[in-house]
Amino acid sequence: MEIFNTKQEIKSYLTTQKKKNKTIGFVPTMGALHEGHLSLIKQAKKKNDIVVVSIFINPTQFDNNKDLEKYPKKIESDTRLLANSSCDVLFYPSVKEMYNTKVSSEKFDFEGIEHQMEGKFRQGHFNGVATIVKTFFEIIRPNSAYFGEKDFQQLLIIKKMVKNHRLKIKIKGCPIFREKDGLAMSSRNTRLSKEHRVSAPFIYKTLKQVRKKFNTENTLKITEWVEQEFKKNTFLNLEYFTIADEKTLEIVKNKEFNKNYRAFIAVFAGEIRLIDTIRLKNL
Repeated sequence: MEIFNTKQEIKSYLTTQKKKNKTIGFVPTMGALHEGHLSLIKQAKKKNDIVVVSIFINPTQFDNNKDLEKYPKKIESDTRLLANSSCDVLFYPSVKEMYNTKVSSEKFDFEGIEHQMEGKFRQGHFNGVATIVKTFFEIIRPNSAYFGEKDFQQLLIIKKMVKNHRLKIKIKGCPIFREKDGLAMSSRNTRLSKEHRVSAPFIYKTLKQVRKKFNTENTLKITEWVEQEFKKNTFLNLEYFTIADEKTLEIVKNKEFNKNYRAFIAVFAGEIRLIDTIRLKNL
């Protein structure tokens, strides 16, 4: 596995590979890698000759400095994990390398989807995400890039950014990778206390119940039920729950049979914020 820390080094290496007609799959991460990340790498390797993984904790997408400071940093174990996976290239740049002297976000227009859900609770988050992903795309110029569907709103944001900027990159959404008890894998899971880790699978259990209820109950009634369920839970605090149109992310009041919907949820387990989503079928 090749490891690069500068834009110039990785650009030079990948330019040589492209001259050999090698295709490149890209998996951007913030490190603290787990099986969910490895599943993205496996998907990338199936369709590409070379898989590039980036590890970069992006400061501009954090609206909470404490969360940024406490985000898990495991570069040594991450490097070993990648070396034993299908990863061919690790790009591990510094903040200065990616932003030079001005650590700030570009401003993007995502046609409204940035104002839904996460956008309501994390000011400037998606501008930060799009800024760094666009920068990575310009450096690596991959054929395809792979993102997990747990961050479904982020996935749509990236697709919109690629379309608006006419980038020739295929964006691939990959299924959520879960623990055996259903908890969506996240780098933040390692920060959960024992009590919160035991309680956290309640999130996915609730979403599965929502999927059942969606066939027979209206969205307002389901939302009220979810809110009541979390009020009973002493370890988890609901930040938001919503049922939205899968394309526009607008909140759904009346279901239509020709549309796809998703339930989205954000929950605090102590100071750790967890998100999850599930697709809903309108039978």
